[in-house]
Amino acid sequence: MKPAKKKIFIVDDHPLVRERLTELIDREADLMVCGEAEDRSEAFAAILEKKPFLVLLDFTLKSSHGIDLIKDLRAAAPEIRLLVVSMHDELLYAERCLRAGAHGYITKQQASRHVMQAIRRVLDGDLYLSDEVSKQLVERSLGAPRGRRSDSIVSNLADRELQVFELIGQGWSTRQIAESLSIDPKTIDTYRARIREKLGLKNSAELLQQAIAWTQRPEERP
Repeated sequence: MKPAKKKIFIVDDHPLVRERLTELIDREADLMVCGEAEDRSEAFAAILEKKPFLVLLDFTLKSSHGIDLIKDLRAAAPEIRLLVVSMHDELLYAERCLRAGAHGYITKQQASRHVMQAIRRVLDGDLYLSDEVSKQLVERSLGAPRGRRSDSIVSNLADRELQVFELIGQGWSTRQIAESLSIDPKTIDTYRARIREKLGLKNSAELLQQAIAWTQRPEERP
């Protein structure tokens, strides 16, 4: 009798990404995709029901950060392995995901070639980091000159503050952010004030300008 296949659940807000990952995983004789979702609430309920061995999730979801889902799952189902697949190659994001409880972090640029290696590593109980993030870790440990965005003052923001900052940069209003995060609008105003203080910004106009610049950053990477 053949052993049961190990189940993997995919969380990503891009259907084509989910389709491609499913195609790669289902080629493996001992693995299978047991479900998929595009946002945090849908994913959380389905994952607890299907009980996969591993969840493959994006950092940026339809209405929230993947980091929120990581924290939810670590609290409710700590036995599930978590591998983040992200468009961001900065150490800033990888560190936050690992602190939240993820077991691996790979960029979407590398995923097409290395995602199965990453999945196998995480399923075996090891930690997996993409080549770029691993390189940044080594450079930092060796005291290499800083020049990447991960070393910017944005790294001083707490997870929720960074999330609010990015949503501001995407043009979301205080009310929209509050509804998305299920938080009172007054709390969002508090986050905005904290962000301005930490980033040394004088007013909301400067906050919006900096947030837009941050949100547009991927296209400006060297």
